[in-house]
Amino acid sequence: MARKEVLAGCIRVGDLVFTGGVTGRPGDAKTQIRNTLEKIKSVLQGAGASMENVVKANVYLRDIGDRERYLNDLWREYFPKDPPARTCLQAGLSPETYVEIEVVAVVPSK
Repeated sequence: MARKEVLAGCIRVGDLVFTGGVTGRPGDAKTQIRNTLEKIKSVLQGAGASMENVVKANVYLRDIGDRERYLNDLWREYFPKDPPARTCLQAGLSPETYVEIEVVAVVPSK
């Protein structure tokens, strides 16, 4: 089995990086989505990957309507080429949390 390495905000197993659920409070839904994507970007950089290396994302939204209102445009901004597979679900998130995202990324070989 590949060695598991616990890093800030994620776990790396072999050449895969798994984040837990990342949120972007405070702010409105659009602000939280952007903040969440920025946090994920930072976590991935610390693990030797980038947003370009994300292969799968699970997105949990308090209001599924935010997918069309905010998420899709921001998604294209952060993943302009070859976006990852994505699942969006409406979920009962903690108070004042509008979004939670978890991703899997592949660390590129050097």
